[in-house]
Amino acid sequence: MLSDKKIVVIGGGTGLSTILKGLKLHTHHITAVVTVADDGGSSGALRDELGMLPPGDVRNCISALAEVDEDAAALLNFRFKDGSLKGHTLGNIILAAFNEMSQSFDEAVRRFSAVAGVVGAVYPVTNESVKLSARLKNGGVIEGESHIGIHREDAESGIDRVFLTPEKPKAVKGVIKAIKEADAIVLGPGSLYTSIIPNLLVDGVVDAVRESKAVKIYVCNIMSQAGETEGYTVSDHLEAVEKHSYRGIADIVVINGAPVPEGIRERYAAENAYVVEPDIERIADRCAVVKGNLLLVRNEKIRHNFSRLARTIMKLTER
Repeated sequence: MLSDKKIVVIGGGTGLSTILKGLKLHTHHITAVVTVADDGGSSGALRDELGMLPPGDVRNCISALAEVDEDAAALLNFRFKDGSLKGHTLGNIILAAFNEMSQSFDEAVRRFSAVAGVVGAVYPVTNESVKLSARLKNGGVIEGESHIGIHREDAESGIDRVFLTPEKPKAVKGVIKAIKEADAIVLGPGSLYTSIIPNLLVDGVVDAVRESKAVKIYVCNIMSQAGETEGYTVSDHLEAVEKHSYRGIADIVVINGAPVPEGIRERYAAENAYVVEPDIERIADRCAVVKGNLLLVRNEKIRHNFSRLARTIMKLTER
């Protein structure tokens, strides 16, 4: 039996689409709030050529929530290998077409979602074209989302904070309404500075989260990310979120408790990514911590087990 709980998930990238696949098995009252700061790959190319907002993360969420068979879902994510469409996914092209036919990007997303038979709703966090930049601890600035996640040898060049240009773009109305009416608000999993935090920089989002009576859950990444969170512990992740919002934004932090196989650790270490250490004693004064076996290793890549993570989230909404 499906739950009537209203779940809002805020993020972007693979992490957001992963958790959506699991949650739709438990409730159809799901709202995905998606960052639009991406400027690389197919999304970046369409953004430059057509002047639209980046479609990639939105398309991933539509695919995850679509009530279609596997072949149809695969079709949305099909990536052309040759010709002028090389590198583009069919779903991105379709969303670009809807964007040409619509008055705003969120309208295009809504129309695409209806055609795809999406469970719940998918919203871009804003309709404004934004650029994400990172200010480093050594005073340097990195401009552009696709340039942020790059390993830097200088230990003093970690990220201090990220910011949007223009500052405080206006949130899509449906985003604020969904957050205020939610039973649970989930931040993550996903890239800390390029998928999760950019949503919190959009005007009205943090205020809506603060005012909402929902249980607020932060799902911490299993592995650190080169250029973004090298050397970060669980508390470092949470404190970065709080730095861009407010202290105590998470009622509960969810972390993986399953060991990562040594061979996989070594492969990730070669790419400057490491297991996020669970220093939960540093955050115990302001939130609860839930630990579970949430690890999934597929094709030598570490992901959250979307089924177990979704069950964990749904249990937390019943508290």
